Amino acid sequence: MVPELPRPIVHTPVGSFRGLQAQDGNYSMFLGIPYARVDPDNVFGPPIPHKFEGIFEAVDDTSRCPQVEEFNNTITGTLDCLHVNIHVPYSASIDNPLPVMIYIFGGIFEYGFAGRYVYGPRFLVRHDVIFITFNYRVGPYGFMCLKTSKLPGNQGLKDQVLALRWIKENIRYFGGDDSKITIAGNSSGGESVDLHQYFLQEPLYNRVIMQSGVSLSRTLIEDSDPYAPIKLAKQLNYTTNDINEALSFLNKLRPRELIAATRDSGVFFGPCVEKQFENADNYITKYPADLNTITRRDADVLIGINNDEAYVIITIIEKDEFESTDYVSELLETYFDFRNEIKLSDEIQNIVRLFYYGDDLQRADNRRPEMNVCADLVFHSPIFRTVRKYLESGVNNTYFYTFSFVGERNYRKDLNNVPYTEGGAAHADELGYLFDVSYMKERLRDEDMLIVDRMTELWTNFAKYGNPTPKPSKLIPLQWPRVTQDKLPYLEINTELRLGSRPMHERMSFLDLLYRHIGHYERVISKE
Repeated sequence: MVPELPRPIVHTPVGSFRGLQAQDGNYSMFLGIPYARVDPDNVFGPPIPHKFEGIFEAVDDTSRCPQVEEFNNTITGTLDCLHVNIHVPYSASIDNPLPVMIYIFGGIFEYGFAGRYVYGPRFLVRHDVIFITFNYRVGPYGFMCLKTSKLPGNQGLKDQVLALRWIKENIRYFGGDDSKITIAGNSSGGESVDLHQYFLQEPLYNRVIMQSGVSLSRTLIEDSDPYAPIKLAKQLNYTTNDINEALSFLNKLRPRELIAATRDSGVFFGPCVEKQFENADNYITKYPADLNTITRRDADVLIGINNDEAYVIITIIEKDEFESTDYVSELLETYFDFRNEIKLSDEIQNIVRLFYYGDDLQRADNRRPEMNVCADLVFHSPIFRTVRKYLESGVNNTYFYTFSFVGERNYRKDLNNVPYTEGGAAHADELGYLFDVSYMKERLRDEDMLIVDRMTELWTNFAKYGNPTPKPSKLIPLQWPRVTQDKLPYLEINTELRLGSRPMHERMSFLDLLYRHIGHYERVISKE
């Protein structure tokens, strides 16, 4: 019988927490600590801060907020979900505080959770950083935007702020350095990080990492459906034309019922520009494209893309659906509102088609044009424009990367049963090289583990020093230059590390010209 390891206890002003010693490394885990709780009388509104008496048993990181989860497409979750998970190397102490990395999960603000099932900490904590994840509300519970003082919207982002505030105030008691806090995220997690750069007024972090996601990546930040509660109630056979009556009905539902109704109704929830009220906790008050500068100009920035972002997105579309969809038209209509100027819309569509297709037609057996146009409009161009805006705002410590490695740990390909040998690195493929994903534990090929070692060294160096390559090492024998107003150097992360300049410059130059010509038609909200 293996003797039970002594369990660590940490005492903080908000309570005492008894964690676990990890079985796979020299670190302790404090799992499922509630940083807040959902108000049962207003489940769509602000959370209530949480404080403990006695000792909280911090041993469970399996909670998730209500959602249709991405692995088996099942409805799951509970409103008792606003929890933080803290992974602390044994080397950390109040006398030897370690840098802190906080990861915000992605999932298009509809799904995702913070547990070790995906975000295993083993690869990161060995570099002497404290690694933290947390849950926040998604879907209708996190992003019910109604333009009222009671529900102005973006509660999931406000959950994130409360979690960041809790960490800033308490991490020193776990041995964390509260002057070296990095927030990171992939996809909508990266979008969340970018939104905090624009709207968070408190100095709750020092560095940011945005992986394949920024606020310009989506058009969700536009007027949400003001009748969403009425539509959801009707989906559940409760008919009313009164928003407050519908909300009262929805508030009393079991979360499983509301998530099912949301899925079946087609009502979509995401970040929105809030109407401002004096007594409300407003957050997003303008569309980021309308803002000339960002709030956190002093933060160090690591940002980048994968070299084949849309590969899986386009590959998994069924042939009939693929052939019946005009992707150029659909994408342009998503990002631009030509205000019934049909001739202009047709002209722009033709220009974009000529650039990406030439004289070829859309074909199911060659989806490369669709992969490129989707990747460029949804991911690449928004990220390049964000880098430029950061530079113009005075952010002078920014590093840009491209991730192009394909291996057995490519996360998104594995999740969608796409052979890893096909195409390049798809959206979210890099996650398997940062995290000890629970179902990838046996995928330890030398090539894959080399990328794990490189990625985690680069990311943790950035968290420690604000520079991913403070000095050349055997693993990373180069120095990665920062972005400047005149040059866009980047590091390509693959079996061979390669420094380059201005990736995808032809496609990005084309889109820069396109936006310069029709940027005033871009779908935005706040022109007040």
